[in-house]
Amino acid sequence: MDFAIDEHLKKNILTRGYLEPTPIQDRAIPHVLHGEDVFGVANTGTGKTGAFLIPLINKVIKDRKNRVLIMVPTRELATQIEDEFWSFAKHLRIGAVTCVGGANIGPQIATLRRHPNFVIGTPGRLKDIMERRALNLSTFSTVVLDEADRMLDMGFIADMRFILSLVPRERHTLFFSATLSREIEKLIGEFLKDPVRISVKTRDTAAGVEQDIVRVPVGKTKIDVLRDLLISPGFGKVLIFGRTKHGVEKLAKELVHLGFKATSIHGNKTQSNRQRSLDAFKQDKIQILVATDVAARGLDIPKVSHVINYDIPNTYDDYVHRIGRTGRAGEKGQALTFVEGYHAR
Repeated sequence: MDFAIDEHLKKNILTRGYLEPTPIQDRAIPHVLHGEDVFGVANTGTGKTGAFLIPLINKVIKDRKNRVLIMVPTRELATQIEDEFWSFAKHLRIGAVTCVGGANIGPQIATLRRHPNFVIGTPGRLKDIMERRALNLSTFSTVVLDEADRMLDMGFIADMRFILSLVPRERHTLFFSATLSREIEKLIGEFLKDPVRISVKTRDTAAGVEQDIVRVPVGKTKIDVLRDLLISPGFGKVLIFGRTKHGVEKLAKELVHLGFKATSIHGNKTQSNRQRSLDAFKQDKIQILVATDVAARGLDIPKVSHVINYDIPNTYDDYVHRIGRTGRAGEKGQALTFVEGYHAR
């Protein structure tokens, strides 16, 4: 993962076997790390728990005074989030408590007295604990509302409003829902401040991306066709994907030899080298970044004009992920895929 997060946290993520982020994580984590409010449309099973836990654990590592309230509709979801929390927070000396009905309230209150950084709970039980004066929400700087549409369906709207009214107005708010209704829009207006909107629906490709293929005629090389493209008008900031580390490095060197400002990121490069290449690309010091799929996970680069699939991706999901690097934040982008063996007429 190429996110700017604590190394111990990164190690815990890798130990879980999470080598690359899911689309919701890939798109949400950079914004959460920047402290922006986020509204995400995502179903269960898309990795959204990691999308908020990973950056928020990182936030707490940086400042232990931060406290996070995570509100969910059901006990099962609360327990699932707590399980995931402990796998990410192993050996980081960060505490959590789950406050849900159907379980003894005594141990929950006892744990709350130790002021854990993360409190995960259902609205009814949270309200119950607050009425017993065992939870002071004025000390919380971050709130996550997960499966907000389900909380509405279950009649928790009044409890949600009451609980949020007791959290400081100057806060960091993350809001996740599987659907977007008029009621949800109203809540976004009430609870969030200039939120970044992210929608991840399985197998959806980016709406702002124009997709096309580039035919490589028999007798011409891919690098020749690529060169002709790159000197065409409009090719401002170009991200090129290759299949292998060796192939990516070789292509980047060929492009430099042809006079282009290009660099590469792949698994054989150290993290600091990858970060240097990425920063140069973000700051427009170079025009072209050549990358493998694995190295490109977690990249959030504004204003990429073109994504070029120099090598065809292995899976449809890889294709969707690649082309999602352009056409971001309401911009238009173009995705081109090279196809070889075309006989020119």
